[in-house]
Amino acid sequence: MDPKKVSVLVTGGAGYIGSHAVVKLLENGNMVVVIDNLSNCYKAEDQSMPESLLRAQEISGKKLKFLSVDLLNLTALESVFKSYHFDCVMHFAALKAVGESCQRPLQYYRNNVVGTLNLLDVMNKSGCYSLIYSSSATVYGDPTSLPLVEGSPTGSVTNPYGGTKHTTEMIMSNLCASDDRWKIVSLRYFNPVGAHESGLMGEDPNGIPNNLMPYIAQVAVGKLKELSIYGNDYNTRDGTGVRDYIHIQDLADGHVKALGKIFEKNFNGYNVYNLGTGQGHTVLEMIKAFEEASGKVIPYKIVQRRSGDVAECYCNCKLANHELQWKAKKSLKDMCEDMWRWQQMNPNGYSGIDNNQSSFADKAKNVYVKKGGKIYSSGIDSNNSFLEE
Repeated sequence: MDPKKVSVLVTGGAGYIGSHAVVKLLENGNMVVVIDNLSNCYKAEDQSMPESLLRAQEISGKKLKFLSVDLLNLTALESVFKSYHFDCVMHFAALKAVGESCQRPLQYYRNNVVGTLNLLDVMNKSGCYSLIYSSSATVYGDPTSLPLVEGSPTGSVTNPYGGTKHTTEMIMSNLCASDDRWKIVSLRYFNPVGAHESGLMGEDPNGIPNNLMPYIAQVAVGKLKELSIYGNDYNTRDGTGVRDYIHIQDLADGHVKALGKIFEKNFNGYNVYNLGTGQGHTVLEMIKAFEEASGKVIPYKIVQRRSGDVAECYCNCKLANHELQWKAKKSLKDMCEDMWRWQQMNPNGYSGIDNNQSSFADKAKNVYVKKGGKIYSSGIDSNNSFLEE
């Protein structure tokens, strides 16, 4: 089967990672249906879909189908599979804040694990056996050795979020072992950052950001007063935590590569790949890089360590380099510059609370076109039909 012709259901596709993957899928020629429960994205009341997906259509020049569906609503999920034929599912839908998961573990296990069980059950009943899973480096817990490889020990997680990811990985592995019709790729992300180079799409968390880069960006633009650094007494080169940051566009490319892999003739079973750069950066190094990209000074204060955090986490991604023919191409400078462009053009995120939001998007659009990007302001390709049953 030609990977460019397959129909893909994207769960959680209106979120930060999912929406960037949707752009890549549309540009790849795939027919895309997105479901999302709207818990972490912005949708105007008078719009048919979240703003992130409207912009994904605008960037790609292709259209998609959106349905507001929660994976915990089994009846609604079954209805989606009765209405459309899918060759593959990309599963992003999950709650993902480490700190919050320590405070609300039951909510995280219910949403992330039960939701995934519902999805797998409905896929099984519908005869769709191919899935690309949004996993996480948190499955490795506190690393005993670095860099992390796919065979590194998993399961000794330090927070409930990581527990949900490890549990769902085990479910998928067991499923593939029990039924050779199933083909699953689990992509273990490290730390996605940055934004689409057009400035039209980026990370837009609800409320106070839980992740480092959007928090830094909101301090830089003046929305937040200062950054809190959770601990400076780790056994690292400057005392702050080390993470493997990967540009969101590189990560989205990895999903398209995984889609190609899963439809190779000899592909079978459950397969895991690390997606990162293989390089770790400290929190203080990230602040410095963002200051250089933005020309802004980022005020910060040191506070106590956050529950569930580890000192260092970075990967060896040679397996993905070799088997997926994928490699992260964008630099730390690219990550910071693209993140800053998104934040400048969209100071209020997708919601555009102030009246100048449209002008910010127009500026981003003009910059992208001048750089050779392809933006369709109207006339979305009507030939991208959907396989309805």
